[in-house]
Order: sequence, then structure tokens, then C-alpha cells
Amino acid sequence: MITKPDKNKTRQKRHMRVRNKISGNAERPRLNVFRSNKNIYAQVIDDVAGVTLVSASTLDSEVSEANKTDEAKAVGALVAKRAVEKKITNVVFDRGGYLYHGRVQALAEAARENGLKF
Repeated sequence: MITKPDKNKTRQKRHMRVRNKISGNAERPRLNVFRSNKNIYAQVIDDVAGVTLVSASTLDSEVSEANKTDEAKAVGALVAKRAVEKKITNVVFDRGGYLYHGRVQALAEAARENGLKF
């Protein structure tokens, strides 16, 4: 009997392949995206120090939109605004093993429009 592979395990494998190649530092931290079925989360991380510098998610009170894609755009704009306030403009984008499509793409484009460069 052939079983289907677990989607999350294959995503985690893709994520680890990407994470072996990219890393965030103080000059260029990593913008990490995590997407669940209901919410989307974004963090700007300095991997050298092991510190989260900025974070935003759909659970924040500033984010309340009609659908998930609009919420992702709002999260991208919010994380970019918070990062620019802390004088962070250049980041490395970590899509977390997800396809660059849909909510992940909407978050990234909103972050770019609001001042982050990647």
C-alpha cells in the first residue's frame, strides 16, 4: 500500500535545505514566514545573536481584514513598519519551505512596498 507523504514533513525538509544556505546577521537579518491554516506569522531574526528583533502576525490587534490574503498583506506591512522603526531595511527573505505564492507572496510584496529590501 502506497501512502501519501506528510505535507508538513516535506515542507520542513525544504526549509532545512534553504536554512543551510541562508542565515541572518546584524547587518542583514532574516525575515522568516510561518503559515498555518488560520494565521500567518513573520519575524525578523538575527541568527548570530539568536534574537528576534521584530515580529508581527494576524493575532496582532492592528491586523483585521476580510480574507487571509489581505491579512497577509497587512502583516507584511506591519512587520516592515516595525523593522524600519528599528532602522532595519535590508533583510534576507526566508519563505519557510512554502511556495512563493498566495499568502507568502502577498506578505513579501507588502513588506517590500513598506520599506524592506530583499
